[in-house]
Amino acid sequence: MRARIRAGDRAAFADLYDEHARAVYNHALRLTGNWSEAEEAMSETFLAAWRTRDKVEPEGGSLKPWLLGIATHKAHNANRGLRRRLVFLARSPAPRPVEDFADETVGRIDDARRLVVVHEALHHLRRQDREVFALCVSAGLDYQQAAEALGVPVGTVRSRLSRARARLARISSGELDRTGAEPRGPRGEKESEAAFAAMFLQEETG
Repeated sequence: MRARIRAGDRAAFADLYDEHARAVYNHALRLTGNWSEAEEAMSETFLAAWRTRDKVEPEGGSLKPWLLGIATHKAHNANRGLRRRLVFLARSPAPRPVEDFADETVGRIDDARRLVVVHEALHHLRRQDREVFALCVSAGLDYQQAAEALGVPVGTVRSRLSRARARLARISSGELDRTGAEPRGPRGEKESEAAFAAMFLQEETG
């Protein structure tokens, strides 16, 4: 597969896409917290992979770490772009009222709420810790593969993942709020948000 990708074999690249597109999308979604941003990051990941296919090492295992490394960079760029757009929109006049689509499914709304809560918890990790957590816990890479994806030593991956786990565990238990401070506000609301974060940890580490 590596030799075929390096040689520009389009059929091999299509197979690569079919095998890893979902993993790339899910990884980008964890890092951006936004479906459209994740789709864009996924598209840009495979475009960049095609353009830089000659950089694929001839020897090695799965190309998933390589793709997720690219996706991590694209998701980071997407987050930066989103922040710039939000600043612009904050300075713009309020938009006209639009039709209320009240028939959207409850499941979609609940998924979106859950994604926001989880993303907020992850977003208040250091960026490097968040990326390692997403690669190792969500995407299922081992330490060596995550190190390959990010271009860092294996020991760095271990320490970042340990730090991320400890901080998320404190958030999910209610010890810290999303900003890293002691939680304030209605206890029920904090417990509800903590439950969502705890559910994420249980799903991804169980």
